[in-house]
Formats: sequence, C-alpha cells, structure tokens
Amino acid sequence: MSDKSDTQSSSTNIRSIGQTFRLTGWISFWTQLVLGVVAGGILLFAIFSQRTGGRNSNPGTGFGIFLAVSGLIALIGGIVVAFRYTRIGRDLLSPNPVNRPRKAETVQVLRLGMIVHFVGMLLTLFGAQAIVGTLLTKSLTSQQIGTGIIAQADPSRFIQPLDIFVVQANTNTVTAHFAGLVASVWLLNRITR
Repeated sequence: MSDKSDTQSSSTNIRSIGQTFRLTGWISFWTQLVLGVVAGGILLFAIFSQRTGGRNSNPGTGFGIFLAVSGLIALIGGIVVAFRYTRIGRDLLSPNPVNRPRKAETVQVLRLGMIVHFVGMLLTLFGAQAIVGTLLTKSLTSQQIGTGIIAQADPSRFIQPLDIFVVQANTNTVTAHFAGLVASVWLLNRITR
C-alpha cells in the first residue's frame, strides 16, 4: 500500500513540475521574444540610420552597438532554451515514463539557460557602458560649444534621439536576459527541491 501512495505522490510531483515548466517556459519565451524583437528593431533602425545619414559615428557607439547586437544574438539562444523548457514540461506530462527526461538532463538544460543569459547580459551591459560613455562625452563637449558657434558645429557631437533609442534597446535586451535568468533559476530551484 505504501509503494502505491509513494508512486502516486511521485507522479503528482512530476505532473506539477511539468506544468510549472510549461507555464514558466511560455512566459519566459514570450517575454524574451517581445523584448528581443523591439530591441532588434530599434538597433536595426539605428544601424541603418547611421549608415544612410552620413554622419560620423563615434567609435564608442559603434563598439557599443556591436556588443548590443552580440547580446541580442545570445538572447536568440535564450529564447530557444525557453522554448526547450516548454518541451521538457510537455515530456514530463507524458503518461509514458519512457518519454520523460531524466533529472540530470533537465538540470543540464537549466544550467545552459543560465549561462546563455549571464553571457548575454554581460555583453549587453558592456555595450551599454560603451554607449553611455559616448553619450556622456557628447553631453560634456556640447556644453562647451558657444551659442554663436552652434550653427557651425558638427551635429554628430550632440546627443541625438537615435542615441537614446540605442540605450532603450540595450535596456530591453538586459531586461529580456534578466527574465530568462529568473525563469531558469526558479525552475532549477523547483526541480532540485
């Protein structure tokens, strides 16, 4: 009798974990996807605007955008991992025990998700530092220009609205990585209880 109740308890626990994986995976997937698409659209707009606008771009901004795009590429990996969480949840809900992934495999996928998001967040934060440093330099140098010289000044020396969009794109990417990291840590905590 005891074995039957242990089996039912284990089955109920696996079912609960499976539902948690599916729900958390879908929430993480859509959060990252929406934030990533918005950030990617802004960065593409910024990149093409700089190229077609003909203005000189600052080296810090160029390197910052490179790192921001690298963070977005890492976010694509995070989105794939979040989708994998939904598949793990589906497999855990399978009535056939053979289809269920082993705990070690599941923990491995969760660790991969955490690594992807840590690396992506690091790249994006370095990109944000480069971009904000460039904006700080622009703001400090624009204050030194006299009002009579403004008409003759190079417009690339002033903070443009496009510069703020790039900061917004970086913020969206960091938020997406943070959401994926929270999902991975929470699922790892749930599975190792």
